[in-house]
Amino acid sequence: MQNRILGLHHITAIADNAKRNFDFYTQVLGLRLVKKTVNFDDPGTYHFYFGNEYGTPGTILTFFPWEGIGKGTNGSGLATHIGYSVPKGSLGFWKNHLQKHNVSAEEGEVFGEKMISFKDPDGLQLQFIEPTTEDHRKVWTTEDIKSENALKGFHNVTLTLKKADPTIKVLTDILGYDLQKQEGERYRFATDTIDTANFIDIIENNAIPVGRNAAGTNHHIAFRVENDQILMEYREKVMAAGLSITPKIDRDYFYSLYFREPGGVLFEIATDNPGFTVDEPLEELGTHLRLPKQHEGLRAKIEEVLPKLS
Repeated sequence: MQNRILGLHHITAIADNAKRNFDFYTQVLGLRLVKKTVNFDDPGTYHFYFGNEYGTPGTILTFFPWEGIGKGTNGSGLATHIGYSVPKGSLGFWKNHLQKHNVSAEEGEVFGEKMISFKDPDGLQLQFIEPTTEDHRKVWTTEDIKSENALKGFHNVTLTLKKADPTIKVLTDILGYDLQKQEGERYRFATDTIDTANFIDIIENNAIPVGRNAAGTNHHIAFRVENDQILMEYREKVMAAGLSITPKIDRDYFYSLYFREPGGVLFEIATDNPGFTVDEPLEELGTHLRLPKQHEGLRAKIEEVLPKLS
């Protein structure tokens, strides 16, 4: 590991209905529910973590399923598209599989990589991409989705911005990304510290209206560091650049900092430590409702108000 950003740690989005969200990501997309907990600030709302078997950073998509929050609007100032890496030759399987679940997908290509694009039940924009380089990450499989098709983890995330330059300065000067490619209004930045979950794309378009956070939109994206010592080094870098950033926050499974970059997207920096097996063994990940320590005394009341998933 290095004292640098190690690509994406996780991405967090908003949903409108907990059971629908849980069913789609575990049954349709075949991800593992790595952790079932609650929103620290709103413990009557779940916080789901979906990923691979181990909950490896770079595979974790998390959701706040706020019941009845209503549909958000994707637009500038948000991370608008989540790109997953899939095995080469699997896009046909995924297109057919999604169609069986009444999800339509469009074929496309970005920076020479074939992909399909579709939306989850809340309208969150997802892209399954066949990378040009081999992705050796271990996958989580289900009865319907075997290893030759299963999702590997994140490939990229796309930020939609009215002006790219201020955000680019954060990516390059603070987070250590470099411009890899540009095609028209789309830029691709990469970090060379890791070869997966290492791309940030930017679409610069001043005509796109500002987005509104609610169901079907991304809440924030989190960049990965090895530990909380390196985390705090990045806090100093962000502050030195004149940006406001939170103190270190203990999220039970990682430590994190939050800051809003100049284009409006909420960035987080999160650690690998202590990981998702800190409060339940690997084979039982996601099978128990885990509560933050400050809410454990309210377990009975919280369990009563949380939506039923089965």
